[in-house]
Amino acid sequence: MTEQPALTPARITELLERTPRSSFVGGGFLGGTPSLEVIDPATGRALTQVVDADSATIGMQALDAAHAAQEDWAATTPRERSEILRRAYELCHERADDLAALMTLEMGKPLAEAYGEVTYGAEFLRWFSEEAVRLPGRFRHAPAADHAIVTVARPVGPTLLITPWNFPLSMGTRKIAPALAAGCTVVLKPAQKTPLTSLALMAILAEAGVPSGVVNCVVTSDSKGLSSALMADPRLRKVSFTGSTGVGRTLIAQSAEHVLKTSMELGGNAPFLVLPSADVDTAVEAAMLAKFRNNGEACTAANRFYVHSSVAEEFTEKLVERTEQLVLGPGAAPGTTLGPLIDEAGIAKIEELTADAVDRGARVLTGGTRGEGPGFFYPATVLADVPREARVHREEIFGPLAPLTVLDDVEEMIAAANDTEFGLMAYVIGEDLREITAVAGRLESGMVAVNLGVASDPSAPFGGVKESGLGREGSHEGLAEFLETTYLRLPL
Repeated sequence: MTEQPALTPARITELLERTPRSSFVGGGFLGGTPSLEVIDPATGRALTQVVDADSATIGMQALDAAHAAQEDWAATTPRERSEILRRAYELCHERADDLAALMTLEMGKPLAEAYGEVTYGAEFLRWFSEEAVRLPGRFRHAPAADHAIVTVARPVGPTLLITPWNFPLSMGTRKIAPALAAGCTVVLKPAQKTPLTSLALMAILAEAGVPSGVVNCVVTSDSKGLSSALMADPRLRKVSFTGSTGVGRTLIAQSAEHVLKTSMELGGNAPFLVLPSADVDTAVEAAMLAKFRNNGEACTAANRFYVHSSVAEEFTEKLVERTEQLVLGPGAAPGTTLGPLIDEAGIAKIEELTADAVDRGARVLTGGTRGEGPGFFYPATVLADVPREARVHREEIFGPLAPLTVLDDVEEMIAAANDTEFGLMAYVIGEDLREITAVAGRLESGMVAVNLGVASDPSAPFGGVKESGLGREGSHEGLAEFLETTYLRLPL
């Protein structure tokens, strides 16, 4: 592995100066006067400014461009689309230093994790470059007639992709790659807090050979105005959103006007079950990843820890020990393993949830108090004796707070895990195969990681059940989200 260059002030300045700072429409960056601040979570101060696009005007220009390019892009051969995506994958790795630095600067995650996201995000481009040449379809004889039944997959059409701030690169590639592979054109709306990585990705896609108008990116502080305007236009045929369940409900309601195809990756409230047969060291290792990766700011992060009483004491002791070894600091600083949260509101939410749990009888084992100084830093925190009625069991944390609840019965652990309207991710730790399969099979979750702290993989279907969303991203299912099926009946 090549040495990662240090993020010196001079390098940061040079990188920001050559990073695009305006919306990308019709194959070019629009320019304009930057006015929308991008905040560095490590300092609380502005990194730079980007142009705040008028949502109605620029949004319509982007949709115009996507609509104009749709027919020609759909007519390209799957191999041509595949080669473009493969080249974009290669360019992401060539630009890994820049992409990782931008993510750390605008989102706050440790630089080592940002490099990991470059690898993960680029892999969606490679995976769907391979899926592009394997579009589904079939031929069979009609059962009761001398006819053939032929099914053909077609691109759904222009799409609106709305991404969150916590994974600035991979959330974009996870949506853009299957859309392009399927033959759909795109209007991307990146999160207001982290637009720089998405704009850098636009430059990469253009250099990889994506034709003008096929991919567009609108940077605006008026997300609601943009989505409302585009979704009211009958030329848009799909919306894919990653974010809160509340916003997802609104978008689903708006999609009904033109019966848009929708993909919704919404909130999570992941249970982490440590079963009686668990190897405690394995449990702790998985817990550290599931809870504190990406500063705890992930919809898949472990939100509620249900630990069987037979292993609770050892698990708690070792988890606290490992948690206290995390190094809190700026993501760009050498040795940092836990970066700042995205903003002040993120800290306030954790403080509220901690205070509520303590008021109900929980104990703070480590952390729990914000330190002095600039930036949005909150220490890794472990709570014990958290009652089931505490808010932290009901609300998504999105930060480095681990609430532990000890239970005496596996049936009670399963019931507690399922006692939520969410169902995105769950974690099960145990060594008894019969126990593991019995528990995992009863969890109301779209994804279950067994003896692991992470499950995301571009080749696997990502998505939830209940109010955690609709549809899947990644794998073969992720491509299907951007396709329609046409049935042809032919005489033999």
